[in-house]
Formats: sequence, structure tokens, C-alpha cells
Amino acid sequence: MDLPSLAVILRAALSPNPDERKAAEENLNQFQYTPQHLVRLLQIIVDGNCDLAVRQVASIHFKNFIAKHWSPHEPDEQPKVLQTDKDMVRENILIFLAQVPPLLRVQLGECLKTIIHADYPEQWPGVLQWVKHNLQDQQVYGALFVLRILSRKYEFKTDEERTPVYLIVEETFPPLLNIFNRLVQITNPPSEVADLIRLICKIFWSSIYLEIPKQLFDPNVFNAWMVLFLNILERPVPLEGQPTDPELRKSWGWWKVKKWTVHILNRLYTRFGDLKLQNPENRAFAQMFQKNYAGKILECHLNLLNVIRLGGYLPDRVTNLTLQYLSSSISKNSMYQLLQPQLDIVLFEIIFPLMCFNDNDQKLWDEDPHEYVRKGYDIIEDLYSPRTASMDFVSELVRKRKENLQKFIKFIVEIFQRYDESPPEYKPYRQKDGALLAIGALCDKLKQTEPYKSELERMLVQHVFPEFKSPVGHLRAKAAWVAGQYAHINFSDQNNFRKALHSVVSGLRDPELPVRVDSVFALRSFVEACKDLNEIRPILPQLLDEFFKLMNEVENEDLVFTLETIVDKFGEEMAPYALGLCQNLAAAFWKCMNTNDEADDEGDDSGALAAVGCLRAISTILESVSRLPHLFVHIEPTLLPIMRRMLTSDGQEVFEEVLEIVSYMTFFSPTISLDMWSLWPLMMEALADWAIDFFPNILVPLDNFISRGTAHFLTCKDPDYQQSLWNMISSIMADKNLEDNDIEPAPKLIEVVFQNCKGQVDQWVEPFLRITVERLRRTERSYLKCLLMQVIADSLYYNAALTLNILQKLGVATEVFNLWFQMLQQVKKSGVKANFKREHDKKVCCLGLTSLLALPSDQLPGEALERVFRATLDMLVAYKDQVAEAAKEEDEAEDDDDNDMDGFETDDEDDIGDASDKEMGVDAEDGDEADSIRLQKLAAQAKAFRSNDDDEDDSDEDYSDDEDMQSPIDEVDPFILFVDTVKALQASDPLRFQNLMQTLDFHHQALASGVAQHAERRRVEIEKEQIEKSSAAAAS
Repeated sequence: MDLPSLAVILRAALSPNPDERKAAEENLNQFQYTPQHLVRLLQIIVDGNCDLAVRQVASIHFKNFIAKHWSPHEPDEQPKVLQTDKDMVRENILIFLAQVPPLLRVQLGECLKTIIHADYPEQWPGVLQWVKHNLQDQQVYGALFVLRILSRKYEFKTDEERTPVYLIVEETFPPLLNIFNRLVQITNPPSEVADLIRLICKIFWSSIYLEIPKQLFDPNVFNAWMVLFLNILERPVPLEGQPTDPELRKSWGWWKVKKWTVHILNRLYTRFGDLKLQNPENRAFAQMFQKNYAGKILECHLNLLNVIRLGGYLPDRVTNLTLQYLSSSISKNSMYQLLQPQLDIVLFEIIFPLMCFNDNDQKLWDEDPHEYVRKGYDIIEDLYSPRTASMDFVSELVRKRKENLQKFIKFIVEIFQRYDESPPEYKPYRQKDGALLAIGALCDKLKQTEPYKSELERMLVQHVFPEFKSPVGHLRAKAAWVAGQYAHINFSDQNNFRKALHSVVSGLRDPELPVRVDSVFALRSFVEACKDLNEIRPILPQLLDEFFKLMNEVENEDLVFTLETIVDKFGEEMAPYALGLCQNLAAAFWKCMNTNDEADDEGDDSGALAAVGCLRAISTILESVSRLPHLFVHIEPTLLPIMRRMLTSDGQEVFEEVLEIVSYMTFFSPTISLDMWSLWPLMMEALADWAIDFFPNILVPLDNFISRGTAHFLTCKDPDYQQSLWNMISSIMADKNLEDNDIEPAPKLIEVVFQNCKGQVDQWVEPFLRITVERLRRTERSYLKCLLMQVIADSLYYNAALTLNILQKLGVATEVFNLWFQMLQQVKKSGVKANFKREHDKKVCCLGLTSLLALPSDQLPGEALERVFRATLDMLVAYKDQVAEAAKEEDEAEDDDDNDMDGFETDDEDDIGDASDKEMGVDAEDGDEADSIRLQKLAAQAKAFRSNDDDEDDSDEDYSDDEDMQSPIDEVDPFILFVDTVKALQASDPLRFQNLMQTLDFHHQALASGVAQHAERRRVEIEKEQIEKSSAAAAS
């Protein structure tokens, strides 16, 4: 397509007529892969005679195409851009970058970023030389712009990945320093100079973010840079040209230069100037920085802050960064000595006023209370907030320099007294607000420091609780917040707790939105601290009403946190409200998601956070009413639209939370509805497309579908769930690009099928065994090997004869059984068994091995029978011991909840040994049995503190999951199955049984006798349990 035709299509893409726009878009998409298309787009972008709107459309298409197609995303993907076109684009984009208007430069900058990240240095080494050359002449802005992108590529890179930055610094920093020097010396500099200095600052920042380049270790070179930064820091910002509008003013070029300078000096100080943090080779640099620069920077920062004290202007971000530097200086003796002479002025005339409610707060409170609330609860806002930095400074000061606490509290008490003594029209409301903020910020310190600790309740009653009725809204809000900070203290008079709780609840109905939100936040602490729920129970319906009114007004995750706390506290008592709660939360969720879609361009993620909170609260409600399955039928229609939409790629941000809801709905509902079954294909599509990281989460609902909807899983052919499951599992297990830990849920799903569909899926046994053995051969992690071997065991338990025939047909029977027995016997250096660590793993192995014993002699010859019999006995002993130890630990935990060691559980066989053998009929061979067990238990507890075992490449965390998962084999007792199988063998083939017994050594004969006795005990216990269950059912 020639240039004029392309320009016509681009203009049509701006048409107000949607059909014309759509046709133009389709045309552009049709021609985007043709040779020279990118080059022609670039020609239009840089053509000064072309309409700017057309050039802008061209720049957006140019940027989007480069972002998607400049580099292939997959190793075998064909390149979408010809090499000649790439060369042409790279050659020309640098030339025109500085010449196009800022609107287009932003788009070209994004393109350049993509190209540099993909091509430098391997495919485009020349860009560095272009930068170096153009730093010498009139193309300085373009060179700095490109150098910023180059340096930023390596800002967070470490080790070898960082190597290219050394050459960038070596080649460009000398000319960069000269340019910086010349710019700083210009008198009455125009705003364009600020833009150039800002770019230099950003380049320096990216280059030193993680480490100081070696060129800067030269004291003369580093000093030359520092002189310029200190010059910028000390020099007042030009008054001429400074905007009056607050938003424009803080973004003005010279204030940005000031901000980046403070940023750089803070980074140098906190990362490279701290002797405690430095490794030996950088220690000299840290000493030099402390000696020559740290104090000078502190002096400049104090001068900057003094501007605020005198009523001047300082952008919030600059104030925040400056205070961060002061906070970092508190712990260093030399710096604290420099700060001390001015500490009172800083603390009482700068820091404290910043903590007080101010004109901007009042303006926002009155004009946009929603924005006031958002800013108050936004973590990102905290990064920029002078108030947060002031609170951090005070907290650090009283923590590291304890002598200041008394002085500061005395100052706060004086404000309280002055406030109490003043008539209403002269009360220092804003100072009281700052004093309350200080008290709240210091709550952790005051709760543990006498004499303040003993006086907290009196202080709250005297100075905080009265403000619940203040005529001033921001004081009512602050009273609620402070009360929440101290809700957990021990009130000597429970009436005080009760009054505060009721005041906070009343705050939910306050006419001012920020008061209502702060009250909800405080309520969470009061609910957590409440010892007598009768305080809240009578007002629960009204409380929930107020909640949802508020949720309709604001998206705030803290609202949802409070709701979760209430649901958690009241448990099944929430049943009457469960449906209403879920309906309101669902409505709030959709509202948050719609808000989030609108806010994506602005980078505001508060809606997304609140949406996640809504889903989490729904899960909490479902859990609280889990013993009331009839409720799930009524709740399902409300939640289905959320599950359907959010199990697609639209729900990536909330996928984990949605899967949890699906898990609850499929597990606790009386039956799984056809509507719920419609979610199965969505999960399969997500797994195939993008959701492999969520495979462990998807496993849970898939297990529920198969185990609780077995009949539908087996009989439904449209869709064919069995085929769908096979397609997914075979694809994942055959994928050589997936790591072992990525596919762990796949063998667990095969297990679910074999255990739940016994005798009904014979046609799937061979495919599943084939894919299992293939994956087993290339598996490295022992945990996945165990899971795959358990598929073999499950298949044997499903149908031993069929499984053995298939393994022999595939020619892998000997290989598989040799590996299995090797894994059963494998131990670590410590003597602990290395594989099949969970109770469930051992049980599956026991059932699989026992199933082999039932095979006739033509399928399982005598030697194989003996081998399987011994292995089964050993595994049964190990299983029994682990079950007994778990029961013992559970009893001990119940006996003594305060024991610090309770709760450290291990899945290892540390305790399999003398005790178990003795009970099974084998005498202990050595030592004091009790001491041995005690030592083993201590070893297990000690192991809980270690991150991993020296002898094992897999973390024990691998083995701790799913132990609570329900399974059809839960009802099967492996000891009874074993004894019944052996008795059947004895009855059907007495000679074979006699030969087996004669080949056993004394140890295994004794074990067999012990297992038989234990099986009979289990039979009696199970019968007793069933009678008790029947009696309980009849009674109810």
C-alpha cells in the first residue's frame, strides 16, 4: 500500500461513523504484515506536513504492532517483521525522535523501549555509539532520551544480566557529566534546561539503583557529580514561570528536577552510604559518603523543610522524600548529633503541623469525600504523603531514641489540655486531630511502655471518646480510628469498651462519608476484641444494612475485611443473612469490576483490590454455613454469573478467589447442578490457554465434580467430560516445557478418576498408564515420581489383572515394579524413608500392593508374590506408625494448646522403628524405646525449623498438602483388606500360601502376625464406630 492510500485509511480510522472506523481498522489489520508497512507508518508519523491527528493514529498503530510483533514470543514462531524493515525502522526512529511533537514522542519512546529491550546489545550495538556521538552536538535531547531508555533496561538487573550497563556508563558518563556541568552554570535557565537535567538525573538513578558503577568509585569523578546534585538541591527553584495551579505546579519541570535529586541522594545514602549494609569492597565508599556528603545533604534537607515552616511551597513528594532521609539518619550517631540541635524545631514546628488536618484536607473532605476516603486508604498515596512520612519519623524517633517519647507525649498532652480549656469557637480542632493521629500512630509503643501503658484507658475516655460527638467531622473520624487502634487493650471497666463499641457502630450512620468509613475500619478491631458477642448480636441486622449502604457508596477492601471478621466471629449464626450478604457482595463485586475497567487507564487498582475482597468475603460466608447445604441451592443463582464470567480470561486478577468459590459450591451443595457443570469447560479452556499456574486451585473443583457428580461425569456425552479430562491431562503430562511441579495436579486427577469410578472406566486405564510411564521416565523431582507411581498403585487397586496385563503389553512391567520397590526402600542419610511421605501415599501403596496379592499364580509367580508380600508388610507397618503418631500429636495438642512446639508436624517416618516393630511382634533390638521416640520427636520438631533437608532435593512442603482431601479409600481399612486378601489366598491355594510363609524370614513372619492382630482390633473398632453413628443418627 502506498503512502497516500495508507494516510486515507488512517484518516478513516478517526471517522465519527463506526462502520467507517471498523472498515479502516480491518484494512490496517489486513495490511499490517506486508513488507514496508512499518516503514510507511513511520514516514507518516514524522511527516510535518501531515495532519497531526492522522500522525497520532499512525503512531498508535506503529507502537501496538511493534509491541506485539517485533520479537517472536515463542521459539518456533516465524518473525512477523522483515529484517530489512527492522533495519530501516532502527535507523530512522533515532533521527526523528527529538523532532516530533511531544504527543508523538511518547509513542515513539514506547516503541524504542520495546526495540532496545529486544535488540540491545546483540542485534543493535550501534545505538550506544549513536548516543555517544549525539551527546557531543545539537541532538543532545534525543541522545539523553535514548540513553534514559538504555539505562532503564538494566535498572533492576543483577549479576551477568547487568554487564552491558558497565559499557554504557563508561562511554556516556564523561560527556554526560560535562553536559550536566554546563547546564547547571546557565543563569536564568529556561524550562527546557530543567527537562534536560531531569533526563540526566533519571539516567544516573537507573545506573546506580542496584550498584555503584566502578567509574564512580573514583573520588574525583564522584565528587564532580555530587557537587552538581548538591548545587541543584541548595538552589531555590526559579519563581518565574512557576504555575499557580497546585496540580500543574508539582509537575513543573524544576520541581521534578528537585524531586529526582532528592531521590538520588536518598538512594545513595540508604543503599550505599550505610556501613552496616555494605560488603567489604564497598565499605570504603560508604565511609567516604558518610564523612563527606551525608551531613551536607542533611543540612540541605533541613533547609528545604524550613520552607514549609515559613509558609512556603514544597511538593508533597519532595517533603516525603526529605523526611525519609531524616528518618534514616536517626539511628546513626554522627547524623543524629547533627540533627539534635534542630530536633525540637523539626519535631514541633515542621513534623507535627504536617500531621494536622489542613486546608487541602478540608477542601477535599467538603468537595469530594469519596476521593478523601480513597486517598486515606491508598497504599500508593502513602509513598507520596508528607503525613505518612511524618508519622514514620515520629515512630522511628521514639523507637531508636527513647528519650524523645516523654517529650513528645508531653507536647501532645498540652494540646489536649489546651483543647479542653478553650471555648468551642477557639478550640484548636486541627491540632487535636494531629495529636490523635500521633497517639494512634504510636499505639504499639505506648501499649508496652510504662507509665503510658497503665494510663491508656483513662486517656481514651478523657481525650478520644468525647470526640465521637464532636461537631467537627474529621475529629469524629479520627476518634473512631484511634479507638480501633486501642480496641484490644485490657479495659478495666468493660462499660468503657461497650460505650466505645456503640459509638463506633453509631458512626456507621454518620452524615459524613469519611466518618462512616473510619468507623467500619475501627469496628473490625472491636469485633476481634469483643469477648461477649451479645454486645453485637442484637444489632447485627442493622449493622449489616449499614455495611451494604456503605459498600454501595465506596469501593474499599477494608470494608470487606470488617465484614469477613464479623462472619468469622458469628459462624453459622450468619445463616439467616447468608443469601442477602452474598447478593450484596455480588452487586458490590460487579460495581468494583466496572469501576476497575474504567480506572485501568489511570493505573488505579483500588477497585480490583475491593473486588478481590468481595469474593474473599463470599468464600468466608460459604465456609461459615458449610454445614447447612440447603442454603447453597439458594445462593447459587447469585454467584453463577460471577463464576461464569470470571473463569474466562476476564477474571485473571480474581481467578484464585473465584476457584475457591467454585470449590465451596461443588463440595457443600446437596448435589452439583447442571448449571455448575457448565463451568467445567471454562476451567479446561483456561488451563489450556493461560491458567497453568492455577492448576493446583483448579484441581479442587475438578475433584469435586468427579467425586460428587460421578454418575454425570460417566454418562454425559455432550460435553464428554471424560474425553475433556483426558485431553487436558495428556496434553499437560506430555508437555516437555512444563516443570515437574507444574504438572503435579495431573496424576492426582487420574487418582480421583480411578478411585471414584472403580470398574467403570476400563477404557481409560491403558491411556492413563501409558502417559504416566512416559512422564515417569523423565521426571526428576521425587515428589512427582511418588505421585506418578501412586497412579500405578491406584490402577492396581482399580483392577490389578487389567493393570498388570497393560503394563506387560506396554513392555514396562519389570521397569515399573523395579523402580517402585527401589523407591519403597530408599532412605535418606538420616535413615528416614525418602518417598511416599504422607499417610495417603502409604495407604495408596498398601492398597495397590495388596491388590497384587489377590492375583493367581500364573499372573504373579512365587518369587514376585514373596517380594510384594514383604513390601506390603513393611508399608503397612510404616502406615500404622504414622497414623498412631498423628493421633498422639493431636491428643497432645488438645491437652496443651499453649505448648510452643504443638503444631509442628512432619510427614517423615522419623518415628518408624522399634516401637512399631515391637507392637507388631518384633522385639526392640537396642536402647531405651521411650528415649528413642523422644529423640525422634525432637528431631522432627527441629526439622520444622529448617527450610529443607540436606539429603533431599524436594521441600517437605510438597508432602503436606491434600492430607485433608476426602477420598473413597477413606472408608477402606488397609489392614483388614490385607488380612482378608491373604485369607482368600490361603483358602483358594493352600500350597502357594504355605510356600510363601516358609520363604519369609522371622522378622516378616512376626510382622504378618502383628498385622493380623491389628486388623482384628480395627474390625472391632470400625464396627463399634458404625453402631455409634447409627445410634446418633437415630437419636437425631
